[in-house]
Amino acid sequence: MENTKWLATVASIWIQCSSGASYTFGIYSATLKSSQGYDQSTLDTVSVFKDIGANIGILSGLLYSLVTSTSRFGSGLWLVYVAGAVQCFAGYFLIWLSVTGVIDRPHVLVMCLFMFIAAHAQTFFNTANVVVAVCNFPDYSGTSVGIMKGFLGLSGAILIQIYQTLFNGKPTTFLLMLAVFPTFVSLALMSLVHVNPSNTSNDKPRLNHFSLIALIIAAYLMVMIIFQNIFTFPSWAHIVTTIFLFIMVLSPLQVAQSARINEQRAPSLAMAPLITTSEAQDEVEMNLVQAMGTLNFWLLFLAMVCALGSGLATINNISQIGESLDYSTTKINTMVSLWSIWNFLGRFGGGFVSDFFLHRYGGGRPLFICLTQLAMVVGYLIIGLSGNLYIGSVIVGVCYGSQWSLMPTITSEIFGVKHMGTIFNTIAAANPIGSYILSVQVIGNIYDQEAKARGGSCHGLHCFMLSYFIFAAVCGFGVIVSLVLFLRTRGFYGSILQRRLKQLR
Repeated sequence: MENTKWLATVASIWIQCSSGASYTFGIYSATLKSSQGYDQSTLDTVSVFKDIGANIGILSGLLYSLVTSTSRFGSGLWLVYVAGAVQCFAGYFLIWLSVTGVIDRPHVLVMCLFMFIAAHAQTFFNTANVVVAVCNFPDYSGTSVGIMKGFLGLSGAILIQIYQTLFNGKPTTFLLMLAVFPTFVSLALMSLVHVNPSNTSNDKPRLNHFSLIALIIAAYLMVMIIFQNIFTFPSWAHIVTTIFLFIMVLSPLQVAQSARINEQRAPSLAMAPLITTSEAQDEVEMNLVQAMGTLNFWLLFLAMVCALGSGLATINNISQIGESLDYSTTKINTMVSLWSIWNFLGRFGGGFVSDFFLHRYGGGRPLFICLTQLAMVVGYLIIGLSGNLYIGSVIVGVCYGSQWSLMPTITSEIFGVKHMGTIFNTIAAANPIGSYILSVQVIGNIYDQEAKARGGSCHGLHCFMLSYFIFAAVCGFGVIVSLVLFLRTRGFYGSILQRRLKQLR
């Protein structure tokens, strides 16, 4: 029975690798703009609905809770994947029909709806994979969530590599691929994903194997991105590099196969989980309404508004920032492409490192939100004072990514697993909310004022200096908020260390 948990993990990884289509907007945005006759502000409006759809996953959480509540092992989980697959196909297929002229140009609001539906599919795949990972690995939820979130972060780069190999120069065909490929992968693999709450001594070593594979793929993609932004790859080079990429993406299957063989030879030792329910809290297994009635929920939400909002505002404006600082187009494109790698390292590292400190020292995960936001303050000051986007974007990208593994894991621990999907997706709404405030109301307004004073355009450090001082102050506030959350939950996380010590005696 144990090997099925690992096969489920492999299937979840593959679905995550295919479901990050919302990160590839830059590939087809120019075609969407020209085919529909949009100006830049209209295109940005459509893009906002993409961000909203990809981050507002309350419905996916509610559906997960509904279909799994009647069965201990979540036999209705397939419905979550089907709901995601239907939205993915419908959204991108309708966009493709619009771009190719098969249907008349839809109204902008209708196109926004198409984009919202297409991006919203991602939340259904992500919710199912993340919650199952937490249920299957209760002692190492940080690592397992980091793996799932990490592969989702890499998925954009993986999909772009496929595009450059098969459809380079044909973004309309890429839109059709986005409608078909993630839909096919999720429907083909959904029956393999299920909850198996067994807890054994071999969990950590095997999770480490998945982690190593993720790091190797990230390093490979980073090298490919840098080379592709410097040199022009011939067709055969794209084919060869993509074949190697597929081999690496398929390699997690070997981990599951190894687990099956090892279990047949010598069954691993079953262990009682260190983290079951929030025993140190007054309430366990809260639903969304109950969680929203606690101070911890709003502390975590505010911390995410600060960290996620400022991070997303940075990547959304990094091209314009680079242009104002006279970075070349090649340098800007390289930084934009590498953002997915820094994002991955944060997602993976946030979960892995917080698990290590939790098991070794009983360190509460909210402390890592505090530390990463403190690092973001440094990153924003570097950008604001020196204009160094190389160092600043790395720091901000890694710390932004770490929130995506820390936040869901903390949610499962302090509010329980039963309604985790609904709660963490509600908290994830902090991403577009914070981005709107900091991107439109801060960066946009301040840049427009600077540009207006200088005849319509702005060049130099002053264009964004004040914005990044404000970002630094916002994340400074986030440090205080997350520190309060850490102090409020340190007793609970300390009890986890005590239970571990008792098991070792």
